[in-house]
Amino acid sequence: MTKYSKEFKMKLVSEYLYGNLGYKSLAKKYNMPSQTPLQDWVRTYKTKGVEGLKRRKMKEAYSVQFKMDTIQFMRETGASFQETAKQFKLNHPPLIHRWMKTFNEKGIEGLKPKLKGRPSMSKKSNKPKKKKENVLTREEELERENELLRLENAYLKKLKAFRENRNAFHEKYKHKWHSNSKKKDSD
Repeated sequence: MTKYSKEFKMKLVSEYLYGNLGYKSLAKKYNMPSQTPLQDWVRTYKTKGVEGLKRRKMKEAYSVQFKMDTIQFMRETGASFQETAKQFKLNHPPLIHRWMKTFNEKGIEGLKPKLKGRPSMSKKSNKPKKKKENVLTREEELERENELLRLENAYLKKLKAFRENRNAFHEKYKHKWHSNSKKKDSD
């Protein structure tokens, strides 16, 4: 993403406001890939003035109370996101939409700032954590054991049959594979 200086932004905003060129023409004139940044700059200039065009080093953090005031204003007045942003001197109306969506989904807790970055290395004991085990009744445990024994028994029977007569085993299943391939060919 290209970073533009405050002077460049002010030049384009002035040229748009006091000249006779539109967003698209100005963007083309100054070889900008899109007219969107110019639209944002003009909107920001109208709400915050020249100070709004400065590049910020840090993202501005808004308090929970400020977010709630913004949402409450919008609900009470029926103002649009654009109008609300102008009223509260915000230069990014979709931010209000995000706050409102978060508030509707998670309540006031969702508006609180989240911790950023990697969690600190705390001194944890090396004791293995106990996993939550499914507590089975005695009857369920016995049924589970019975099922495992049936599976093991069936497996051992097939293994024994295979070891005793490998050719008969292959012939038996060769016939099934052969008949399945004919079905696929006829489809």
